[in-house]
Amino acid sequence: QLQVEQSGGGSVQPGGSLRLSCTASESQLNFYAVGWFRQAPGKEREGVSCISSNNGGTNYADSVKGRFTIARDKAKNTVYLQMDSLKPEDTGVYSCAVEPYLNCLREGWDDPHNYGMDYWGKGTRVTVSS
Repeated sequence: QLQVEQSGGGSVQPGGSLRLSCTASESQLNFYAVGWFRQAPGKEREGVSCISSNNGGTNYADSVKGRFTIARDKAKNTVYLQMDSLKPEDTGVYSCAVEPYLNCLREGWDDPHNYGMDYWGKGTRVTVSS
């Protein structure tokens, strides 16, 4: 069974940058769409960004457009979420999720229910504070 692992995160001041990484076992990540989600304290999980497997199409939540960049390194079997110009409201636990047939350019890419329950990373905390 595919195992999803993620790394990165930490604490940073407003305006700073962090990079999150998502990878999977058995070099299979290239065949999956990868979504990044976050959950702030007391709030529901929300979709942040997504990258498709076939056409590499990407999508972003309005709140992060122009500041976050999702990219896939096929040679490293890894998807990155580069987060720049971070704001305190970006604070939360970030998780990556993978799904084989998801089209990130279609409605629903940001719905966590559209990703298989077994294909989620364990989450990593991002704190943006002065």
